[in-house]
Amino acid sequence: MKFFLLILAFSFFSANTFGQTEKIDSKAIADNFEKKYNAGNYEAIFSMFGTEMQDVLPIDKTQAFLKRLKSEAGQIVKRQFVKYVKGNYASYKTNFERALFAVNISIDKNSKITGLFVIPFKDDNLPKMDRNLTKLILPFKGEWSVMWGGDTEELNYHVESVAQKNAFDFLIKNRKGITYKTSGETNEDYFAFGKELFAPCDGEVVLVVDGVKDNIPGDLNPYYNPGNSVIIKTAKNEYLFFAHFKQYSIKVEEGQKVTQGELLGLCGNSGNSSEPHLHFHIQNVENMNIATGVKCYFDRLLVNGQPATDYSPIRKDKIKSN
Repeated sequence: MKFFLLILAFSFFSANTFGQTEKIDSKAIADNFEKKYNAGNYEAIFSMFGTEMQDVLPIDKTQAFLKRLKSEAGQIVKRQFVKYVKGNYASYKTNFERALFAVNISIDKNSKITGLFVIPFKDDNLPKMDRNLTKLILPFKGEWSVMWGGDTEELNYHVESVAQKNAFDFLIKNRKGITYKTSGETNEDYFAFGKELFAPCDGEVVLVVDGVKDNIPGDLNPYYNPGNSVIIKTAKNEYLFFAHFKQYSIKVEEGQKVTQGELLGLCGNSGNSSEPHLHFHIQNVENMNIATGVKCYFDRLLVNGQPATDYSPIRKDKIKSN
């Protein structure tokens, strides 16, 4: 299950090009935008738009966008000018209550906003990784199915997310391709619910979130999208992210050293999850709001009944430990 939605607004372009020192008028507009956004005064922000932008992004769409941003990320708590991008957009590293975004604002000569887009903040100084270097075993026993996995949108809808572009969603199906025993109305009805999840390698636990209630199948909890979750840091500085554990099932603690095959907890249905499953991905830093996803290969496994080595599963694969 993908989480932390990309948030994007409409933008115009301008032929003007500025240097890398924040202009006084840019600062004034950005300060005013932050003040009005935190106050929930979205009509006042709309009044800051130029005529063309108001035509393309009318008041109802402006309000919907800003309300969604507030719901996803919360208030702005800190903002820092970084540079001008795409010619005339003043780009700000912006700490929201629940996310880190780049807020980019362009203005015309009359100090009217002609462009506004908000995207996850990307730090060019962060480490770059193409794939995992640590050998990994599968984080579960028995045969599981790959609901989402691969490099294309058709195979893996996570690809549009920078941090989760190489993520997997794993679940268990029977021979008929169904994920539950009878009606599927309760979590206990699902084959994956309560299954043990294990550390794919040695590492250090750097994040544990527990206590989030499991959803009723079909419902979602977007307040904390990963739900009960664990992040393991490897010796090669890869961050293994596990999401949607069963409530109160996590057996490890932050700061704990774990060994390959050690029990982490039980598969659940917490967070932004419609049915019990495991979301797993690797990223280059701990903070998912600024991370880049790393392609994941498992060392030895069976794929659709055939042995494979150093393999990255794709959608519809049936996989198990070899």
